[in-house]
Amino acid sequence: MTSRFKAVIFDLDGVITDTAHYHYLAWKRLADSVEAPFDEAFNEQLKGVDRMGSLELILARAPRTYTPEDKRALADKKNAHYQELIATMTPDDLLPGALRALEDVRAAGLKIGLASVSRNAFTVLDRLGIRDRFDDVVDAATVVNGKPDPEIFLTAAAHLGVDPQDCLGVEDAVAGVASIKDAGMFAVGVGSPEVLQRADRVIPSMAAFRLEDY
Repeated sequence: MTSRFKAVIFDLDGVITDTAHYHYLAWKRLADSVEAPFDEAFNEQLKGVDRMGSLELILARAPRTYTPEDKRALADKKNAHYQELIATMTPDDLLPGALRALEDVRAAGLKIGLASVSRNAFTVLDRLGIRDRFDDVVDAATVVNGKPDPEIFLTAAAHLGVDPQDCLGVEDAVAGVASIKDAGMFAVGVGSPEVLQRADRVIPSMAAFRLEDY
């Protein structure tokens, strides 16, 4: 298998594994505690947004305001609950097609990166048993600006030693696709073409990922 690209950079949540439900449960508990309306439809707005950005969106719907110290405490509270939930993850939680995609990219001789706004990315990779599949992992602790800013994908490319135009990015969120495109990379969206309109190509799931298609 050959490819015109030199590296593939994957998002984590919604691409390699689905932690969205765990995030939903943790954010729902926090939203309830601050009396902010929260449901699955609103939760969609948090996809691809980092922890503090998601918290700001939730608190904007709360009946009172919070100090920066309050916000840090709330973010820590949410993260503690989320960590309890992801501690139950196993390799069985890999999304269908995700492991094969990693194997195909490696077999083609390309470098593999991960660009995730999660501060628990390494924990999740360890639980899934695939940390050693990646040449480099860039998480929220590595960058200043979260998605849709292109910094995280540009940082991943730099760490891999590959020019952005030689990278393919894989994302399931609007913010993530924007990050890839603004980094100057080819974007493969996982989900709906109607939602991921900036993606160069959209596939319904990772089971449909074929490196040779790009």
